[in-house]
Amino acid sequence: MKLSEADLIINPDGSIYHLNLLPEDIADTIITVGDLDRVGEISKYFDSIELKKGKREFITHTGYLGKKRITVISTGIGTDNIDIVFNELDALVNIDFETREIKKELKSLNIIRVGTSGAVQPDIPMGTILASTYGLGFDALMHYYIQQMSGDEHSLLDSIKSHFSHIKGIHPYLTAADSTLLQTVGKDMEKGITVTAPGFYAPQGRQVRAKNAVPNFISQLNSFKGGTNRITNLEMETAGIYALAKTLGHKALSVNAILASRVKFEFSNDPNKIVDKAIQMVLDRI
Repeated sequence: MKLSEADLIINPDGSIYHLNLLPEDIADTIITVGDLDRVGEISKYFDSIELKKGKREFITHTGYLGKKRITVISTGIGTDNIDIVFNELDALVNIDFETREIKKELKSLNIIRVGTSGAVQPDIPMGTILASTYGLGFDALMHYYIQQMSGDEHSLLDSIKSHFSHIKGIHPYLTAADSTLLQTVGKDMEKGITVTAPGFYAPQGRQVRAKNAVPNFISQLNSFKGGTNRITNLEMETAGIYALAKTLGHKALSVNAILASRVKFEFSNDPNKIVDKAIQMVLDRI
């Protein structure tokens, strides 16, 4: 099937619409970050950088760490941007831009998010580096895609829906991390379910001036138990990353630098140090 010019938008120079990248610009191992300034904080550890490109909030560096070719790309904040980045990364490796047809042999990328997050459990201190076992989305992204779920994912999601059934208008989705990346890159890290919220303030239980429609949201999160699974932290991209990666046939892991304790109402006074710790752990393991 030939994809239309409206479905797959290619720039005049042959690059994909938003990311401004050519198929040869990206490696098979990709690190995503929310903050565009964090791209350089990762690529400074590369032995060489072959490419730097940017458009809007999407900054990309591709280079080598030893013999390992790695791409780092900023996504911006939220799963709406994840929708753009992941569909366009997939198009770069799995669609022939000349014929506009899906390739017969599909490639699977390894994608690792390095991002910041707040802990919702009192025993997870600031400075923890946490690997997400599951991404639990309270946003609407996956309502627009057909998602294939495993039996374990279905069972855990049913327990979660039951726990939050009193909250109107929330229809969560759930996807597991790639097991291989969790066991290799995520080895020895704290682990737990990561909630992805559609906003930073009320959707994450914060209150400034506007009144929250869901009171005691943090306590509702940290009180969930599903067998050995518990909700550990909050952020804004992981669930979309896991769900779209699985839908498109890629492998994904989210590594979270815990900068805040939402239970103790504390925020780190040295967040850059914690993020750098997460970056170096990931680079050492990929």
